[in-house]
Amino acid sequence: MLMNDKNGYAVFFFPQALEALGEAIRPYLQETKAGAHVVCREVDTGGALVEMTLDGRTTAGEAISLELMVPTNMVRMIVSARSDEAFGFGPRVAVEVAQPIADAGGSGAQVEVEAGAGPGAASGAAPEAAEPAPGGKKP
Repeated sequence: MLMNDKNGYAVFFFPQALEALGEAIRPYLQETKAGAHVVCREVDTGGALVEMTLDGRTTAGEAISLELMVPTNMVRMIVSARSDEAFGFGPRVAVEVAQPIADAGGSGAQVEVEAGAGPGAASGAAPEAAEPAPGGKKP
């Protein structure tokens, strides 16, 4: 994997770590202006070791997955490169909300009514009260 790939991680090491790891780390390093680093597909920092999953090839050309583990105190910085198009801020698409419909059988299904609809909406009068006024009669 190269740094111009769209997804992955670049793991940078302290100079003392590169010196301590010596020739064992050299085949996995990439040298750039930013410094020597390992490019990997996945990184797990959840323990005493940083586990890096790399894509590699055998001498026969077969694709393999390599796991490289180093102590966490050797890692200077981890840079993540992502190109998830669905992530971030962008225009939102309105979603229609389904409205429940009352059935003719009077099963008690609720119906949402738009504001201003109903008796007296056109005249501006207040809608009738649902409970009778004191004395048992509606006003």
